[in-house]
Amino acid sequence: MTEPTRDDERFMAAALRLARRNVGFTSTNPSVGCIIVKNGTIVGRAVTAPGGRPHAEAQALADAGEKARGATAYVTLEPCSHHGKTPPCADALIASGVARVVVSVLDPDERVAGRGVVMLRDAGIAVDIGVLQRDGERVLEAYLMRQRMKRPHVTLKLAVSADGMIGRKGEGQVRITGAISRAQVQVLRAETDAILVGIGTARADDPELTVRLQGLEDRSPVRIVLDRRLDLPVGSKLVRSARTVPLIVVATDADFLSFGGQQDEMAGRRGDHATRRAALEAAGAEVLEAGSVADLLTALASRGISSLLAEGGARAARAFLDAGFVDRILLFTGPAIIGEGGIPSPFDRKSVPAGFTLRRAARYGDDIFEDYERDI
Repeated sequence: MTEPTRDDERFMAAALRLARRNVGFTSTNPSVGCIIVKNGTIVGRAVTAPGGRPHAEAQALADAGEKARGATAYVTLEPCSHHGKTPPCADALIASGVARVVVSVLDPDERVAGRGVVMLRDAGIAVDIGVLQRDGERVLEAYLMRQRMKRPHVTLKLAVSADGMIGRKGEGQVRITGAISRAQVQVLRAETDAILVGIGTARADDPELTVRLQGLEDRSPVRIVLDRRLDLPVGSKLVRSARTVPLIVVATDADFLSFGGQQDEMAGRRGDHATRRAALEAAGAEVLEAGSVADLLTALASRGISSLLAEGGARAARAFLDAGFVDRILLFTGPAIIGEGGIPSPFDRKSVPAGFTLRRAARYGDDIFEDYERDI
């Protein structure tokens, strides 16, 4: 590999910005950016299309046309080398006549895993690997987690009051943060494959868990409810919208899904498990059996879900933390005091779990935002 030039880093940075545009919108494929450069000028550019196809390389080459011949292609992820629903991107790059390909991150998918680079080099194309690799891995972190660890990348999001509470017992949703923070959460949902809450949150708040920002409504993630005994009402907003936005209800006999806090009181009202399952499935929901957090994450990865946002419920948050499957914590601290009757958060700014490092902090109006990442 030749030493990357400042131009290489500049054009790869532009390709990574392109890739970020469709993060969470290309499942089961990753969002990849590709830029075609000739004589220092960008002649073609593209990002993986919604739904995962067409791939970025094919679109960028079409944008460049004949100008691609002799040009350099900057790609955030190694071009695919296998035949799927579309021909290999490595073949498309070879056929276009590009002289050089610069790659940020090699693809760990066992169907690729360096084969794309070999195909390009065997065709006489110069290939450089690892330009802005750290930045590339950050953009692709969810996809890379699914490929390498066979589970989604998990982000835990908590909105915590100044006195360390996430809500008030016996009430529905309690507003803790301001408008700017809430808008940031909507953007986060749009960039995530799936969002998860516990049954306690689903029953108390009756949320829809969709993206409500104008222009991003079609980017709502798959909704997941941890619901040990299938207590989610068929008349809830989640179930009523299940045919429009996918809903997975996770049921099990295992203790890790013992959420809700009112199980004994509701025992006489649950009805037959099979009947409730049939009702949820008839409404368009998928019912998934999982024996542990690990089993759940494996099942989600098998469905092509690369990123999971755990957004609701102290017990759900604790279950994922205790299982060791939280990769990132987003903590929004509002100025409100909940006081008596508050539901304690599993942690606050002063008690973030060990093993996480603060990477970024910001002020959103009166709220404090903190972004923690798991130590490697």
